[in-house]
Amino acid sequence: MMRRRPFLLWSLMLGTLLAAGSWASPMPEGSSSAAPAEPTIVFLVRHAEKVDPYPEDPDDPPLTQAGRERAELLARVLAPAGITRVLSSDLRRTRETAAPLAEALGLEVELYDPHALEALVPVLIREPGRYLVVGHSNTTPRLAELLGGEPGEPIDEPTEYDRLYVIVLGAEEPATIQTRYGSPSE
Repeated sequence: MMRRRPFLLWSLMLGTLLAAGSWASPMPEGSSSAAPAEPTIVFLVRHAEKVDPYPEDPDDPPLTQAGRERAELLARVLAPAGITRVLSSDLRRTRETAAPLAEALGLEVELYDPHALEALVPVLIREPGRYLVVGHSNTTPRLAELLGGEPGEPIDEPTEYDRLYVIVLGAEEPATIQTRYGSPSE
């Protein structure tokens, strides 16, 4: 069973506020009184733990019990974050990771093509909101980079399922927060 990290939500909220500080700063004297636009915040995760090997369909395995628990935890952690859209690649493990949050928020899981990340970026930038994008060990850091964020070290394919990126867009330069959620991957 996964241990919850009670400080994670507070860390995310504080980190997001600090990283997005430039949009919330008081306006200089003599400038327009129009309120600054709210930043777009993109939460990026790799799918949770998958069944491996999965002989029934080796290319599209479901989540393990630990993976289902991690997906439920992700839903609890991000439920108060104001997510407006949930996106997933069209593979079972990513859809199953995205489903608990989408269900909790009454949203549909929208599918995107992980082979066409460059086409997804303008959508995320153009349409303000708060997004969860569930991807893979190779696509998640790449999407962070395409959004102007820091991709960090490569995700360890066989063992790492707990990395959570928070990319804040809308300031002069995107801000990246990398954190972990749930028990460390094993």
